[in-house]
Amino acid sequence: MAFWIASRLPVTIIVADSRQIYRSFDVGTAKPTAEEQRLVPHRGLDVADPCQRWSAGAWSQAAGEWIEQASRARRLPLVVGGTGLYLRALFDGLSDHPPLAADRRERLRVVLSHLDTIELRRWVARLDPPRAHLGRAQLLRAVETALLSGRRLSDCHRAPAPIARWTARYLVVDPGAGLASRIESRTDEMLANGWCAEVERLMSTVPADAPAWTATGYETMRALVRGMMTHRAAREAILTRTRQYAKRQRTWFRHQLPADRVTRIDPRDGGWEGAVTQWLGRLTRSPE
Repeated sequence: MAFWIASRLPVTIIVADSRQIYRSFDVGTAKPTAEEQRLVPHRGLDVADPCQRWSAGAWSQAAGEWIEQASRARRLPLVVGGTGLYLRALFDGLSDHPPLAADRRERLRVVLSHLDTIELRRWVARLDPPRAHLGRAQLLRAVETALLSGRRLSDCHRAPAPIARWTARYLVVDPGAGLASRIESRTDEMLANGWCAEVERLMSTVPADAPAWTATGYETMRALVRGMMTHRAAREAILTRTRQYAKRQRTWFRHQLPADRVTRIDPRDGGWEGAVTQWLGRLTRSPE
C-alpha cells in the first residue's frame, strides 16, 4: 500500500520497525528488497549494528531528521511500520526515563540471561507489576530500570511527556480474519528465501546476546540451525509467536491512537484505493 501511494506522490518511506534497523538481519525481518529501496527512498533501514541497543527516543530523534530531509526534498514523509513505541516517541513524546550505567546494565544482563521468560515474568510481577504481561525484551527493560535506578518503568510512563514536534494522520491497515493466512504465507516465503542460511551465517559473527536476535522468529531459527528443532516444529513455533505479536499490535493500535486521526483500511476490500486516496487528500490539505 505504501508503494501504491509512492506511485502517485513523491514519497520518502520512514521505516518504524525496531528490527529492520539492524544490518544483515534481512530475510527474517522481511526488509524491502534492494529493488524496492531503489524505486522509493527509504530511511530507517540498516542504521545499527546487531550489537547496538537503539531506544525509541534515539529512533524518534533520527526520524525527525529524516522527516526534515524529506520535506526539504518536497517529498511526503510516510512513516511505515508497526513498532508502536517508536510511533509514540515520534508523535507523542516519551516520558523521561532514568539513565542506566552501561557497565552495570551489562553485568545485570549476564545474570538475567540465565532466566527463562516465565521466571523473568515473576521478577517483574514483584518489581513492576503493570509490565509483567509484556514480552521478554520489555520484561528485561523493566527489571533493569527497577534494579539500577530504583524507579518503576510503569511510573516513568505515567509521568507527563514532553511536547512532540510532529503530528500524524494514521492509516491503520488490518486484513481482519485474513491476517492469519497472510502471516502463514509470509513465513513460508521467508523460509523459502534463505532465512535458515541467513541465521547460520549470522551465528558465526553476531554474539548470541546481541539485541538484533530478539526479532520474532530468530531464536527459533537458531534452534533449527543447531539441530534442536525440526523444520516443521520451527515453522509452527514462528507462526505462533508471530500471531501473538500481531494480536498485541492490534490491541495497541486499537487503544493507543487518537480516534479522530485514524482511518482504518481492510486490504481485502476492493475499494481500498479510493479510501486511501481520500486519506491522502485530507493529509495533503492539512497544515500539519
